[in-house]
Amino acid sequence: MGKEAAGKGKEAGGKGKGKAASGGGDEPAAKGKGKSGKAADGLGTCTYVKARHILCEKQGKINEAYKKLDEGWLSNGDKVPPAEFAKVAAEYSECPSAKKGGDLGWFPRGKMAGPFQEVAFNTVVGATSAPFKSTHGYHIILSEGRKN
Repeated sequence: MGKEAAGKGKEAGGKGKGKAASGGGDEPAAKGKGKSGKAADGLGTCTYVKARHILCEKQGKINEAYKKLDEGWLSNGDKVPPAEFAKVAAEYSECPSAKKGGDLGWFPRGKMAGPFQEVAFNTVVGATSAPFKSTHGYHIILSEGRKN
C-alpha cells in the first residue's frame, strides 16, 4: 500500500502521513512534492535518519569537540569517518549514547525535538553539522543514512 498511496499525491499527504507530515518538517517535504515527488537533493523528504551525535551542556565543551573534528578533517574539506567521530563522541559527549560512539541508530521524523530533528533531517549523509543548541544542550550531528 505504501507505493500505491505515494502515487496518489494529495490523498497520501492528507491521510497516510498524519503525524509524520505534521512533525515539524512540512516545508521541505511540501517543496519537494511540488516538483517530482522528491527534493532535488533528497534532504527533508526522507522518513528515517541514521545519525551519531555529541551532546554537551556547555557551549565551550561542544566547541572543543568541534575544533577537534575541524582540525582533523573538516578544515581540509574531508568528511569525518564515523569511527573517528565515535572517538570524539566517547571523549566529549554527555549523552548516554557516548558509550556507543554517539550512535543514535535509525529514528523517524517526529521522534526528536525541534532543532535536533531539523538539523538531523537536513544534513547530507556523511556530513557533520556545525554545533547547534537545543533544549537539551549543544549538539554536533554526523549523518550516516536516510531512508523512507
